Amino acid sequence: MKAFRELVERSIATGSLAGVEDLLADDVVFRSPVAFKPYPGKAITQAILNGVARVFEDFHYVGQIEDGRRSVLEFEATVDGKSVHGIDMITIDDEGLITEFTVMVRPMSGAQALMAGMAAQFDRIEADARAFLERRP
Repeated sequence: MKAFRELVERSIATGSLAGVEDLLADDVVFRSPVAFKPYPGKAITQAILNGVARVFEDFHYVGQIEDGRRSVLEFEATVDGKSVHGIDMITIDDEGLITEFTVMVRPMSGAQALMAGMAAQFDRIEADARAFLERRP
């Protein structure tokens, strides 16, 4: 998933993943490491990923595994002073658009910090998703 990795590495330090929506299929499903239910759709997925960009500090990828349409990107970051080690599991379709995006993180203290950070972002995430939908034709 070269295009996604390059976008993240180029822009996450800005607190935004501008352009990430161009890499997502309309029916993409995002699975969070800290929420039970999946989040279906481009609007909420791009808003969540932008929220993550605001929460993670010192984010960097440290490894990658490719297997056809599936990729695993291993990352390290900090959230509110807690170390986070995780993976992004990404599946793409025939056009190269992301159809599934699952995140897993460890250790528990890092997952708890991520959960708190994302909870603080969720009003903005919901507003960003609504605004995205309003801009679409």
